[in-house]
Amino acid sequence: MAHGEVLEFEEYVRTRQEALLRSARRLVPDPVDAQDLLQTALVRTYGRWDGIADKSLADAYLRRVMINTRTEWWRARKLEEVPTEQLPDASVEDATEQHADRALLMDVLKVLAPKQRSVVVLRHWEQMSTEETAAALGMSTGTVKSTLHRALARLRQELESRELDARTLERSDRTEQTHAGREERGRERCAA
Repeated sequence: MAHGEVLEFEEYVRTRQEALLRSARRLVPDPVDAQDLLQTALVRTYGRWDGIADKSLADAYLRRVMINTRTEWWRARKLEEVPTEQLPDASVEDATEQHADRALLMDVLKVLAPKQRSVVVLRHWEQMSTEETAAALGMSTGTVKSTLHRALARLRQELESRELDARTLERSDRTEQTHAGREERGRERCAA
């Protein structure tokens, strides 16, 4: 790669790094993994930088590399991982409602297959059109629409399930408190 192209790539990374890291963070839940994902994508893109004729499409190219890399990592994951019926509670780092919602959403996104997650991230977070999403993922617009529909239905189902589980737990706690109160009153009567 010529010295001018190296400088051009370095300038591109300096100006777009934060936005690209946000995209990576939406593709993988762990912040460290997101940094690794972006770094891997940048290394792979660096080797092909001179082949990108229209540099205005570099973001789309890099997003595609990140999606492909994340998919490779997902396929290569350890087979000891076993899907579970119930996901762990979302960690909340900040007490504000916005952070709680974001943590819940990131946790709920884990139930989606990588392809569905990619479509949701590009359409709703990156605010790409259906056509742009299709081009970025190398699929037809119809496939994007049907994948998005199924993904959103799955997300709704997961959120409703979690809400139902929370209500059931709340009722169970109230029932236990009622029984504990009755037992306490009974002991008080016996002691009197």
